[in-house]
Amino acid sequence: METPASIARHPLHPMLITIPVGLWVFSLVCDIVVLFSDVGEVELVWFMLAYYTMAGGLVGALVAAVPGLFDFLSLKNRRLRKLALTHMAINLSVVALYAVNLWLRSAEPPLFLAGLGLSVLGVALIAVSGWIGGEMVHVHGIGVAAVPAPVDDVTDREATHTGPSATRLGPT
Repeated sequence: METPASIARHPLHPMLITIPVGLWVFSLVCDIVVLFSDVGEVELVWFMLAYYTMAGGLVGALVAAVPGLFDFLSLKNRRLRKLALTHMAINLSVVALYAVNLWLRSAEPPLFLAGLGLSVLGVALIAVSGWIGGEMVHVHGIGVAAVPAPVDDVTDREATHTGPSATRLGPT
């Protein structure tokens, strides 16, 4: 089922979600570096990297949500709408969680361990939501364009074609 939010038959939502997912996973990696580092300057750099990648992930998630909403609104099947609604609810929860995470890290002093816990929870929820999104695409065909009709048998084409082609230079 092709979705309305696509370019040249390629759905936008699956393309755009890679940005927030990648940034949020990387922010967790940054947090782990901070947790195990004992050098102040290193901790500060990685803490700031985590902070800004979280913020970028929030922006990316909101951008990805727009075509996702168009895709959701185009669904007619009740069961698929329920599955998509679960996917959307988890994603919106993750967005709220990362907004709180940024707020905690903006406090003076930053509440790093609470933020780290929220990051772990956020990445776990992203994995669940990604599983559901993958099921919608790979099992139920949401966002997958219809496959064009197959081309005639090769021998039929060769029998009727007399001009040059990429594999044959003129009639034989």
